[in-house]
Amino acid sequence: MSVYSPSIEKLIESFEKLPSIGHKTATRLAFHMLNNSEEEINEFVSSIINAKKNLKYCSKCFNISDTDPCEICANSKRQADTICVVEDVKDIIAMERTHEFSGLYHVLHGSISPMNGIGPDDIKVKELLTRLQDGSVKEVILATNPRVEGEATAMYLSKLIKPLGIKVTRIARGIPVGGDLEYTDEITLMQALEGRREL
Repeated sequence: MSVYSPSIEKLIESFEKLPSIGHKTATRLAFHMLNNSEEEINEFVSSIINAKKNLKYCSKCFNISDTDPCEICANSKRQADTICVVEDVKDIIAMERTHEFSGLYHVLHGSISPMNGIGPDDIKVKELLTRLQDGSVKEVILATNPRVEGEATAMYLSKLIKPLGIKVTRIARGIPVGGDLEYTDEITLMQALEGRREL
């Protein structure tokens, strides 16, 4: 038997559906919301509904945006001859925080994972190849995540793109800043050695 009323229990269960939210955190969030004013709660709910209603996929890069094309694709100051391929919209945010990349993006919305039944047709591979057909792109940077699925996706894309005469690069991998060599796994160390550069 629950110590909470059915309404509170349902609210807690709703928060538990969010990623990385356990029962304790969900309970704290539920009671935090209940302590807010009705106006604050309405504003919160309204922002979720408006985001769901107004956001759309960019028809060029498949980023999530209020506009189509998205602000990045519509920005004439971006280098249109370089495309950075990422798995998820959140990866664009991470790349943009560096202030180092001035090209365009392509969001795959996943990675190839035969174990999970995800093949090339289940992500935005065809759409990427269509973007590369006009010959304006000179380099494709593969910035998929450094795990088995991300590596498989990068290798697959590389084999499709290289015959088009486009330079294909992969983001470097290695030891994080502030990390210790003694605690670094062998694969990461191997990749760090392979990606070494002259100083």
